[in-house]
Parts: sequence; C-alpha cells; structure tokens
Amino acid sequence: MSTTDRPARAPRRDATENRAALVQAARTLLQADPDASLESIAAHAGLSRRAIYGHFPSRDDLMREVVAGGAERILAAMPSRAALAGLAPASRLAAIAVTLWTEVSHVRSMAVIAVRGPLVETVATVFAPLREQVRDACALGIADGTMRNDVDAATLGRLVEGACLAVLDEATRSATPGDAGRRMVVLSALGMAGVDWRTALLALPATLPKDPA
Repeated sequence: MSTTDRPARAPRRDATENRAALVQAARTLLQADPDASLESIAAHAGLSRRAIYGHFPSRDDLMREVVAGGAERILAAMPSRAALAGLAPASRLAAIAVTLWTEVSHVRSMAVIAVRGPLVETVATVFAPLREQVRDACALGIADGTMRNDVDAATLGRLVEGACLAVLDEATRSATPGDAGRRMVVLSALGMAGVDWRTALLALPATLPKDPA
C-alpha cells in the first residue's frame, strides 16, 4: 500500500479532547469577558498558551469555531418547517423569536459578539435557513393582510431581524430578566412586522410548537 493509499489517521484522543476543552473554555470566558486573552483561555482549559496554536492559528480562528458552533446549536433548536406549518404568520414569527431568545438569553455577551462582531458573515451563513423561515412567515403575513405591505417580504424579514437584535443589545446592556426579554423580543419582532402589540401578545406562545409525530 502506498503512502497516498493509506487512510488518514484519526486525531489522537488527547488532541481531540484538548481542542474541545479550548473551545469550551473560550465559550465560558468570553461570555464573562469578551476581551478574555488567549492565555486565560488556555489556562482555563488546563493548557499552555502555546498549545492553542496547535489547534487554532489565531484568536480569530478560535473565535470563529466558538461562534459557528453556537450558531449551529441555535439553528438546531429552531422549530422545523413542519412544526410551523399549521401556525398563523404572526405565531410563526413569535415561535421563532421565543426560541431564539431561549437559546441566547443565557449567553448574551457571546451572542452580541456573534451578531455584531467581525464574524457576522460566519453567523449569517449558518443562519441562512432561519432567515428563510422568517422571510416565508413575512410573505404569508403580507399575503393574508395581517402584516404591513409597504415593503417586500425579504426587506420585512431583515427589519424583523434587526428588531430582535435591538432587543438583544438592550437586554444585554440592562440585564433584562428572562421572561421580560422573551415578551419584549416577540412584541418587537411583530411590531416591526406591523402587528398591533395587543394582538402580538396573543401570539406569544405558552409552549413551543412540536414536530409532528
């Protein structure tokens, strides 16, 4: 068997565990201090600063893995198209907004880094399916007259997203309690979509939709 024919060896167990430990340490420390140093991240993982460069060429590469992993986790928690299919447009947006808030409310500082920092394009790529769901809900709302129709669905989707990000910024700055943030993100998203706030309150889900059996 030639060298090129040999199967690639799996990473050693300790190397895999060290990489995972670095990512977890970065998540923990960056949530508490967005400017946490590589030295402190390595120390928290029980490794040397030099060990980081065996896994990540730069701080940006480590940040990229942390942010992309967080975005993928949030995306996986989102209600599926099948789960949203039976809901009215406003309820669809409310379910998406509530799930988003539930997933980021305990990691607000990291979430702000993800959506406002230099890795925003990384997050945008991961969140493309989520943005499509928001756009579809807006299109349905425009079509049935329950949402504003002065802009197209794609534009309205971006405006709704901006409203959710504004809530995240405010909730992080003012340490808004979880339940208050949950209500605020739904009212802000639906308000931007043109839904009266009293009607928006009715769309606030008591529980999240489940995937059909």
